[in-house]
Amino acid sequence: YLRNYNKTGLENFGVSARKYRPDTFHSVVGQVSITSTLKNALKNNHLAQAFLFCGPRGVGKTTCARILAKTINCFSITNDFEACNTCESCVSFNEGHSLNIHELDAASNNSVDDIRNLIDQVRFAPQIGKYKIYIIDEVHMLSAAAFNAFLKTLEEPPAHAIFILATTEKHKIIPTILSRCQIFDFSRIQVIDIANHLQHIAQKEGVKAESDALHLIGQKADGALRDALSIFDQLVSFAGNNLTYEAVVENLNILDYDYYFKITDTILKNNISNALLLFDEILKKGFDGHNFINGLAEHCRNLLVCQDSSTITLLEVGENIKTKYAEQAQKCSPQLLLNALIITNKADLNYKISKNQRLLIELTLMQLCSLSSSNNEEQKKNELPAITAPKTNDKTNLKPPKKPTSVNNEVADKPKEQKTIDQPTTQLPTEVVADSSLNKTPAKKAILKFKLGEVKTGTLSINNTIGKKDDEKVSTTDEEVIENRPKANFTKEEFLSAWKTYAKKIKAQGKESFHSVMKKEPLLNEGFSVEIVLDNKAMEDELNTEKPELLSFLRNELKNFEISITHTIQKADTSNKLYTNKDKYLFMVKKNPNLEKLKQKLDLDIEY
Repeated sequence: YLRNYNKTGLENFGVSARKYRPDTFHSVVGQVSITSTLKNALKNNHLAQAFLFCGPRGVGKTTCARILAKTINCFSITNDFEACNTCESCVSFNEGHSLNIHELDAASNNSVDDIRNLIDQVRFAPQIGKYKIYIIDEVHMLSAAAFNAFLKTLEEPPAHAIFILATTEKHKIIPTILSRCQIFDFSRIQVIDIANHLQHIAQKEGVKAESDALHLIGQKADGALRDALSIFDQLVSFAGNNLTYEAVVENLNILDYDYYFKITDTILKNNISNALLLFDEILKKGFDGHNFINGLAEHCRNLLVCQDSSTITLLEVGENIKTKYAEQAQKCSPQLLLNALIITNKADLNYKISKNQRLLIELTLMQLCSLSSSNNEEQKKNELPAITAPKTNDKTNLKPPKKPTSVNNEVADKPKEQKTIDQPTTQLPTEVVADSSLNKTPAKKAILKFKLGEVKTGTLSINNTIGKKDDEKVSTTDEEVIENRPKANFTKEEFLSAWKTYAKKIKAQGKESFHSVMKKEPLLNEGFSVEIVLDNKAMEDELNTEKPELLSFLRNELKNFEISITHTIQKADTSNKLYTNKDKYLFMVKKNPNLEKLKQKLDLDIEY
């Protein structure tokens, strides 16, 4: 067994995460801003007494802490402030027996005694070099007592001591520790940076790797370079020295991009049958429906991003996949993609609470396949027929229309200047034409206000542009229209009869709250003004809501359009209210004077 083991050479294998761990600031991947800051601090001799490196796993916190510690103690630092890796201090650190750099795992050494031992070590000056550096990893695992014991030393350490703390959970560190450190927030590493680093390692290891495959590994790693290197080692063991996109998809159990492109094609063709068959094929391969719908939503997002060539760079995929996205994006409308995102997001939210999850995804696919046809139908409905504006008299064309109709007679007969109508005309109701009171007034008022207000056609409307005279403003106020309507006189009995009739109508409709308002007896004042005294603000709100219909009923019933309704809120009588204990006691004494004698006899006090 040992003979075979030695022949294969497995004893020399080292994982890529350790084998290719950066040993200089320049070799750190994806943290340029942090490494530049640390190098400038070394250059200007502005080293802090304590550093805090925080961020997600696998982004280089501990690695940067080790590089900083090695560079600080380097005897022959380079011109660009990197460790030389050849001096006695660097060599001892690289071989793991440096006496000036100490690492402490706070996850297993989190008690007060462990911190006390650390404080005792800090007192001793370094044997070689200027500084002793203490790297405390996973510092958030220290207990509250250990944190408090560490505070004084962290705030006022010896001149030769520097602390570098590293953590993935910054929020668990007490504020007093945070205030004593320079904090560096490490960000997740970009997919393109991970892919380029993996390509560099693949070339060194003699592995032929496709660009799309490395990008897929970078996406799966979720910004952690250590995870990406572990996945890379696993895939090389699976596929050998030829790492293809298909091998990555198969080994990592990732749904291929081609399925999403095929699903999108079926959506564009409104082919529900093929969409359901593709989804069934995906399920048979062992993929989860929730992951599928999330991937489809991301696919729609990527297509939407590709609608503009300037935003294609936002896609974190390989060049071949990016080209496919750009081609398919040209076939999709932005509105279709937005609707698809809304539908897929709704399915994502409802997936976990659904009892029949497969049916939910299938229903979602049916809705998506119906988007293209429904959008076309909506577009046809919204298309308006071509409308030509009627010709009217102006300074260049004074020919009157041949056949003036309805209320436009007066407008057409007048030889004065008129402005052109930009909007389409609409046939007026016959009741307006038959109204003699309207025919006696300028046509502009009849068109502007005749019960219904503006007349709308599609998205266009007839506004106050008909019959406008020179230097004359068209009034759209209710008072100007009302003054030309009927003003028949009526008696108080006729008014009360109409009021009660409307009250019965309201009660029959089930509007009990407004019926209580109608029960109030109105007061008819001069000028056909109706006044109502209400009890509270709620009644006022009800009246304001129903007033337009009530006025319309009264005006038509009594043939008088000058009727108006006003209201007041009756103030509550608080003169007899007893609020304080003194008021209550005096009220009781007034009713029974013997109560005062009883109070004096028993020597009682009243809490006023």
